Amino acid sequence: MSQLTKKAIKASFVHLLNERPLDKITVKDIVEDCGINRNTFYYYYQDIYALLEEVFIDETQQALSADFEIQSWQEGVYRTTNFAMKNKRMIFHVYNSRSREELEQYLSKTIGWVVGKYIQTQTQGLHVSQSDIDLITLFYQHAIKGLLLDWVGKGMKEEPKDYLDRLGVLFDGNIRMILERAEKNPA
Repeated sequence: MSQLTKKAIKASFVHLLNERPLDKITVKDIVEDCGINRNTFYYYYQDIYALLEEVFIDETQQALSADFEIQSWQEGVYRTTNFAMKNKRMIFHVYNSRSREELEQYLSKTIGWVVGKYIQTQTQGLHVSQSDIDLITLFYQHAIKGLLLDWVGKGMKEEPKDYLDRLGVLFDGNIRMILERAEKNPA
């Protein structure tokens, strides 16, 4: 029963976040939406911010447990951030709240995982140090996260898949080229 209750609380919270800003949501709103009492909410969560953190942790774990071949970094980013793409208004509301750090951590972990996995596929046949691979991964992780946060900050007017696909076209082949350069110029 407890997992169903937690799932209902999270679903209500996500539903409400898709309707209004985080600072306009109260525990009362959540419990009324999912049909539980306040004590039940506080049995599972200290406050709304603890609930938000758990929502992002759960979504990160789900994204990182996905088992799929990464054909391109942009497809991987899109698939692992699917929750965010389906809940754009929620993401926008969190972005514009004091809990923006939770959003940034979610994006950083999922994008870092995807980019790292994709870069590993690009190292085939090359002898590149792990420290160079880690540095390249970190660079792309932060660049893509920054671009996505900028996209959110500008109101997410473009479709995320179109945005990521365009980035893929513009940066096609760069990762392999950087890895080849790293192989030729070891640290």
